[in-house]
Amino acid sequence: MTRRLAEVAKKVGVSEATVSRVLNGKPGVSESTRQAVLSALDVLGYERPTQLRGERARLVGLVLPELQNPIFPAFAEVIGGALAQLGLTPVLCTQTKGGVSEADYVELLLQQQVSGVVFAGGLYAQADAPHDHYRLLADRNIPVVLVNAAIEHLGFPAVSCDDAVAVEQAWRHLASLGHERIGLVLGPEDHVPSARKLAAARAIAPGLPEEFVARAIFSLEGGHAAAARLIDRGVTGLICASDPLALGAVRAARRGGHDVPGRVSVVGYDDSAFMNCTEPPLTTVRQPIEAMGRAAVELLNARIGGTAVPAEELLFEPELVVRGSTAQAPRG
Repeated sequence: MTRRLAEVAKKVGVSEATVSRVLNGKPGVSESTRQAVLSALDVLGYERPTQLRGERARLVGLVLPELQNPIFPAFAEVIGGALAQLGLTPVLCTQTKGGVSEADYVELLLQQQVSGVVFAGGLYAQADAPHDHYRLLADRNIPVVLVNAAIEHLGFPAVSCDDAVAVEQAWRHLASLGHERIGLVLGPEDHVPSARKLAAARAIAPGLPEEFVARAIFSLEGGHAAAARLIDRGVTGLICASDPLALGAVRAARRGGHDVPGRVSVVGYDDSAFMNCTEPPLTTVRQPIEAMGRAAVELLNARIGGTAVPAEELLFEPELVVRGSTAQAPRG
């Protein structure tokens, strides 16, 4: 008991006496401090006193695939802030390679009796990945909202950036600069947002050669390897499925002795933090993170409150942000 008091007190930044007053239902503690102590109990994995267990449902899981790509901390900030405004406490669950899996996090969240889960990027976007943990949440009737495109038939509402519009904006921008040999750096073949981007590109350019489409893992290194192949094939304009992939493409061009944007133009996707500080500043397609994050929380809160929410996808309009990584196509 003493160890528990000390750990919770340290986590919250209050005295052990304050923690004891909360656990024993004593007066003299502000509501914000009381909620912070109860949330700390949950996060540290301690059982609440019996008389306080009914309040555990104010926890909401926020599951992210990684934190290295700045887009995910950005979503976490928006979603976490919107949850807090509603009196809901976000529990951040970030996957690491070789660490806790998405399915393991779902088990932990169910043990904590969370009232809902928001997934911002994850296995739901990959057709060939395991999905049993999503069905487990559905079977338990736990409210779930997905951020960005998912495979079909999961039965959860989703908020997504319109991948087709994003590619149309990027493609028309490069075409207006005179680029005729435009290539795509996308995620794995079973990745739904990447599949949507490819379909949009083929709708704009029906004759898009297969060798102008390269697949990569979502990382700077993956973008470097994929872009290097496309540049060797004569591509002068690259549309990438994420900003880290685009930064990898810039690096690949430069290491191959090609100027960016003089010889190769690069367009990213997300407009995550610091993309205006790269060299050159990255032209990219901006996801409306604020609007999408708040919409996800509104949908989740409605479900938590018992309101029926259709298992539909809300599409949000992206915005092309033109910076220094794109220019007129090279002559000759």
